[in-house]
Amino acid sequence: MKSNIVQICVLAGFGLLASVSQAESLVNGNPEAGKTKSVTCSACHGTEGNSMSPAWPNLAGQAASYTVAQLKAFKPVADGKALRSDPLMTAQAMLLSEQDMNDLAVYFETLPKASQAVANSELIATGEALWRGGNAKKGVAACMACHGPDGRGNPAAAYPLLAGQHATYTSKQLNDYASGARQSDGKTRIMRDIAERLSPDEIKALASYIQGLK
Repeated sequence: MKSNIVQICVLAGFGLLASVSQAESLVNGNPEAGKTKSVTCSACHGTEGNSMSPAWPNLAGQAASYTVAQLKAFKPVADGKALRSDPLMTAQAMLLSEQDMNDLAVYFETLPKASQAVANSELIATGEALWRGGNAKKGVAACMACHGPDGRGNPAAAYPLLAGQHATYTSKQLNDYASGARQSDGKTRIMRDIAERLSPDEIKALASYIQGLK
């Protein structure tokens, strides 16, 4: 399994690597319609898609394909469970049609992504080492293999933009993957298998480093 995680990330990350700025959106949505529909979203995610609260994610610049996938993940499926659990987001997602999701996702994709400093400068060395090289002893692949050297993600593979994301939010997502509370990585379990091998200190360092990626 350890080698499989590394292999999947490398093939999917570098084989399909592309930034949103390099290609047209992979989602068929209307950004103008999305802007109108985003008024409700702005209460938590900011008027320009960049949240003022570190507990809520920045959406600006995020690949539309990923945003759509996450909105769908908040909707309960046949067994009444959702791949992602959040009372507020589930309530919002339940009100959205597929076209609403597409429009919102394409709109947020057009906005300039956030730019922030690292959360804790003392953790840069540890965070960068994990981001660029992973941890071979634990079977943890380098984060950049899937998310790109600068954290811009891979829209074609629906791997998210991470650069500039709040450290508090990123830490929670990694911890949720580790505990199984978040299962939006599907049958591949890539993120769950990686996150459960990271120590709390490694998660904190990674999240801090990611926040400072430009």
